[in-house]
Amino acid sequence: MADGEGSAAQRRSDRVISPGLRYIALSSLSFSVMSLLVKLAGRQFPVMELVLARAVVVATLAYALLRRRGGSLRTGALGLLVLRSLVGFAALTCFYFAVVRLPLAEATVIHFTNPVFTALLAVPLLGERLRRREWLLALAGLGGVVLVAQPSFLFGCASPLDSLGVAAALAASVLAALAYVLIRRMRGVDADVIVFFFAAVSVVLALPFTAAHAVIPHGGEWLVLLGIGLATWGGQMGLTLGLQQERAGRATSVGYLQIVFATGWGILVFGDTPEPLAILGAAIIVSATLLLARARPREGEPPPAS
Repeated sequence: MADGEGSAAQRRSDRVISPGLRYIALSSLSFSVMSLLVKLAGRQFPVMELVLARAVVVATLAYALLRRRGGSLRTGALGLLVLRSLVGFAALTCFYFAVVRLPLAEATVIHFTNPVFTALLAVPLLGERLRRREWLLALAGLGGVVLVAQPSFLFGCASPLDSLGVAAALAASVLAALAYVLIRRMRGVDADVIVFFFAAVSVVLALPFTAAHAVIPHGGEWLVLLGIGLATWGGQMGLTLGLQQERAGRATSVGYLQIVFATGWGILVFGDTPEPLAILGAAIIVSATLLLARARPREGEPPPAS
């Protein structure tokens, strides 16, 4: 009887989605809110000013919370922190460049190949392994992204894609994957410290580009900029905590949920009507994400950090 009860408890435990993956799901929701606000604010403000505004808010919040808890920016992982911040900013810059040079659907679907690159990088850099089932689920999720984004180079295009735009989108995907792996390497570093360094480096790098073309916000525009920062902070915290507690390949694959949330915002805010293929893609993404989240680690694989 005891063995039967233990087996039943184990099966129930196997079906529970890990805290790390829950953080990633919440991160996806936060980033989708950020994207919504950026889309609304982008009608008035230059992109780099929005990057600067969000970085200022995030850096301020992360530092304030760190000090309130009695934490310190002193860490033995300074090199990794700076590298992660530089790589993250480069990934963001490449993605924005790709969005400018390519249709948004193409830029998005290419960028969301980063879970595949993350899994590849995690093998030599982290010693992680993905089972065949997890690879298939990750690829299924990517297929769902293609159906939602419906890039013209797959569904019909009158003109060829800009080669620099494609290169930038792929570079953004690889750089984002490297940033995720670097976060995974910093398991023992406070999440607020990681988020603060990324935001602080972004402020320093974005400021020169913003100074010459700044638009002064008025009234409710300040609230929109603040909302971008708050949503970004929530997304960064969720992403950092999730990657510290879950294997990189599985964790970043759950980020596909951001596409589903973005589709929902499009319907609710902009009155977009998704096509049947987009609905099918969203269903595939959700199904693959849930199945991936419930996949058990290999025997002998070290548990995620708490």
